[in-house]
Amino acid sequence: MNQIAFGTDGWRATLDTFTDDRVRIVGQAVADHLSAAGHDEPVAVGYDARETSEGFAESLAEVLAGNGFDVILPERDAPTPVIAHAIVARGLAGACMITASHNPPEYNGVKFIPDDGAPALPEVTEDIEARLAEPDLLPEAERGEVSRVDLVSDHADKAREVVGTALGGDDGDAVDLDGLTVAYDAMHGSGRGVTDALLESAGAAVVRLRCERDVTFGGDSPEPSAEHLDALAERVTDPESDVDLGIANDGDADRIAVVTPERGVLDANLFYAACYDRLLESDSGPAVRTVSTTFLVDRIAEAHGEEVYETPVGFKWVAEAMGEHDALFGGEESGGFTLRGHVREKDGVLMALLAAATHAAEPFDARVDRLLDEHGHIAAGKVSLDCPDDRKAGVLDELEDHIPESVCGSPVAKVVTLDGFKLLLENGSWLLVRPSGTEPKLRVYAEADSDEAVEELLAEGREIVEPLI
Repeated sequence: MNQIAFGTDGWRATLDTFTDDRVRIVGQAVADHLSAAGHDEPVAVGYDARETSEGFAESLAEVLAGNGFDVILPERDAPTPVIAHAIVARGLAGACMITASHNPPEYNGVKFIPDDGAPALPEVTEDIEARLAEPDLLPEAERGEVSRVDLVSDHADKAREVVGTALGGDDGDAVDLDGLTVAYDAMHGSGRGVTDALLESAGAAVVRLRCERDVTFGGDSPEPSAEHLDALAERVTDPESDVDLGIANDGDADRIAVVTPERGVLDANLFYAACYDRLLESDSGPAVRTVSTTFLVDRIAEAHGEEVYETPVGFKWVAEAMGEHDALFGGEESGGFTLRGHVREKDGVLMALLAAATHAAEPFDARVDRLLDEHGHIAAGKVSLDCPDDRKAGVLDELEDHIPESVCGSPVAKVVTLDGFKLLLENGSWLLVRPSGTEPKLRVYAEADSDEAVEELLAEGREIVEPLI
């Protein structure tokens, strides 16, 4: 059982470690956690498009039902946000999701989502870990029922309603994408037949790429980063193309990437800023962003008299802050976002609809150009440094004693310790060093007013950190 550990977003491992027996142990821990909290409502179990995911989901369902819970499974592999929405829409006790998200096909994982549909906070996952035990099932007659249910339709209805309302409409019909052509890349993941169908339901013409199930994801990781989206980028940026916008989801469709005709794969920081700017044209409210996400959001908020709340990296912290501050929009530079009025879980399906509607109102390239003209140019980047998990805390402890007085010639004005060390420089740039929550690495992030300045900051960040590892 010591090989089961819930990290930033559940437990993930390669399939030599992620076995059916261990999944059943997790199922028993979840059942005991829910019972101890007084829950007797049904539980959902979702799963992504990996070859092993449905079988693991059925094993989890068997254990949960064996502990007296009724269990609902989706009709097929489904996006994580569809499962999260079902919890709230159906009044469920919670859900388990079998997914390794953007990891390669030799991985799988499981996450628990509590009854509010938001990511589980550490006190929840720690309690589940403390309850890991071999399954102890009730007699057959006392077990719950397992059923298959359509969970996608309700989520699509809610997505249209939330986006329509946020953009100033009265109902789900307020989002009109008629005349817009979107190229959608599902990366062979669970967004296929879901995100593209939602866009079509709002009037968009959809060109589909990698919208067939492939349990190997084409031999690649279903990670919607620039190096994995060549075909989508070529289709959108081709001067002869009839496509207006490109959209991609990761393997479980909780994150989004957007491709524009002029910029190619749009930096998620700029995507965040553009969408928040569009939302503020029709609504008001603060934004929530992680410590690694752009200050351009802050500049836009200030221009509208709004606040921005900064959190550690990890969507669970974004979700918590959104609830505390009734935030209009929340997200992180890794591509996870959600809207007020929706489940507080990152939702790449919902965001695809918002992205298309934002582009229809004013093309992303034009909007981003305008925002940078109004608020100043920004560039961002990051690098990863190998660091064993058992060295991360020690490196950060040593780094506290090695904070420089200046970086790249600009004095350090303030040090933020919300998540690692973020050095705010007098010239408006910043440098962040923090431990990865999913890999044996330290992350170094930087933001400045040019790509060249970012590269210089990252290089100096490496020089500061590498001798300590």
